[in-house]
Amino acid sequence: MNEAVPGPVRHDHRPDPVRDPDPVRDPWRAPMRAALAEAALAPGTGDVPVGAVVLGPDGSVIGRGRNEREATGDPTGHAEVLAIRDAARALGEWRLSGCTLVVTLEPCTMCAGAIVLSRLDRVVYGAVDEKGGAAGSLWDVLRDRRLNHRPEVIEGVLAPDCAALLTDFFRAL
Repeated sequence: MNEAVPGPVRHDHRPDPVRDPDPVRDPWRAPMRAALAEAALAPGTGDVPVGAVVLGPDGSVIGRGRNEREATGDPTGHAEVLAIRDAARALGEWRLSGCTLVVTLEPCTMCAGAIVLSRLDRVVYGAVDEKGGAAGSLWDVLRDRRLNHRPEVIEGVLAPDCAALLTDFFRAL
């Protein structure tokens, strides 16, 4: 008789990704790592470490962005907006139907508006932004039934890694 060997008891109540696969979030871990790589570059210019990638319908990266408000002096220089602009250039049109935005931090209201207007099919994010999030925490612009487009939202992908990058940045200030 084969009995499962119990693993170590986790006291943080988070699922163990090795023992508890998550079919909703697991497929987005590799793209989130690409967004984390973008985010890691932002502090070099004094910007908050938020990174984003846009995946085309085939799953390939067609747009990249990281916060650049400090670097460029542009208040719209958020990772999501820059990744969306990059993807639109790559496709040659503003409609990003069939595409997915993967971002390390829950989008703000400005970015949520850009997501809706660009017709992205899906938004995948890591850390929740309790102070300004517009994808379910403070507001829920992305799923507002009054709007003409509502992308699928998947939250919490590599959330501890995404949150740690932000926490480390702000502690260093």
